[in-house]
Parts: sequence; C-alpha cells; structure tokens
Amino acid sequence: KVTALGFTNKYTTYSMFNELSWALDPVAKFPEKSLVDLDAERCIDLHINPTLKVVDRAGTLERRRVIQAVNARIRDCQVVFLTLGLVEVWYDKEADVYLNTTPTIEVRERFPGRYEFAVSNYLQNLDNLEKLHGLLTAYGHPDLRIVVTTSPVPLNATFTGQDIVVANTYSKSTLRAVAQDFAVAHDNVQYFPSYEVVMNSDRELAWEDDLRHLKGAMTNHVMDYFMHNFVES
Repeated sequence: KVTALGFTNKYTTYSMFNELSWALDPVAKFPEKSLVDLDAERCIDLHINPTLKVVDRAGTLERRRVIQAVNARIRDCQVVFLTLGLVEVWYDKEADVYLNTTPTIEVRERFPGRYEFAVSNYLQNLDNLEKLHGLLTAYGHPDLRIVVTTSPVPLNATFTGQDIVVANTYSKSTLRAVAQDFAVAHDNVQYFPSYEVVMNSDRELAWEDDLRHLKGAMTNHVMDYFMHNFVES
C-alpha cells in the first residue's frame, strides 16, 4: 500500500524543509543513498511515517514518487499549517541528510556508525523555518499565509539519557519559542495556540488514558476554536 493515514507526517523542522525542497526546488533531489536495503523484500525509507508497511525497493521508490507529488501540491495552497513536533533528530552521515524517523535497532546494528543522534536547538530550528519560508515564498502561492503551531503530544521516548519529562519539556519549550519568534518575524505567519489550549485544559477532558493522545472531543474543540477565530464565515 502506497499511502495511509498520516503518510506525509513530518516530525522535525529538518524533515519539513527536506520534503518540501525535494518536492518544489528543481535543484534539490531526494537522496536515494539514504534508502536502506535490508534484503530483497525490505527497503527502508527513514524519511516517511514509520507506521507505513515496509516494502521492496521498487515499492519504496513508487511511494516516494507519490509522496513528493502530493507534497508538491502545496504550491497551490493559500494557507499552510506547520506543526512543530520534535527537537531530537537522527542524521545519516553516509547520505548527508537528517531523517524523519529513528533508525530501527536492526538498521543501526547493520550499519554501525552510520547514524548519529542529536538534539537540535532553538537557532537550528528557527533557521530551518526561515529556509522553509524562503522556499514557500519562491515556489508557493503568491498570497501564501502560514499558520504555525506546536504539538502538545509528548515524547514517547528519549535518546538523551535524561528523564522523559525533562527531555519533553526542553523539546516543547524550544519549539514553542521558535514558533512565536518565527510568527513575529513575518507578516504572513500566524501562531495558533493549540498547544496552550490543550495544556491548560482539564487533563481528564484533554487526554486519553495513555496521556499521550488527545481525546476526540478535545481535537474537535481545538478545531472549533480555530474555525471561530481564524476563518471568516
């Protein structure tokens, strides 16, 4: 199967910029060197949503073609939403590219030393958004408006060695500050406080029992709030 719910999800500002560059900039090319062939039936694309089924190289390349064709449609969008999720990133030293997802244990064991973990900081993430703004200005809709948000969904795990609560607080605090300053710097960028709406709501109303996923009613509440305050009737 080529697509699934959330198949274009990107979790870091590096991945957001990478994907849109490959889709919009004629000079930027997807680095096929970053694909990992584990065997004849399993070719790993670490730039996609990890919930997608692993397929062979032909299927992986076809999926990549579809994803880039879908992403290229952003050039016709008047409103683009950017939801910032993670500061923890993985870098493929052989392909010289930041990845969207964590290399699996099997991949890391098969290619020791190839992948490097890092925690991106405020300046790096702001720079990525500035480059993304320049990309969309050059290739996007002439009347483009950007809405930037911060995901309230917490980290499920951390590779920093810190307590997960500490790592998550740094991640969200950094991205929240980046979103604010990015919005202030551009007349066509607006910050939407979905993060604040969720985090300042009653926990039992906001979260499922795992305290990571939002309840459907809370998601609907956030969307209703957006529609009421940001969309003209």
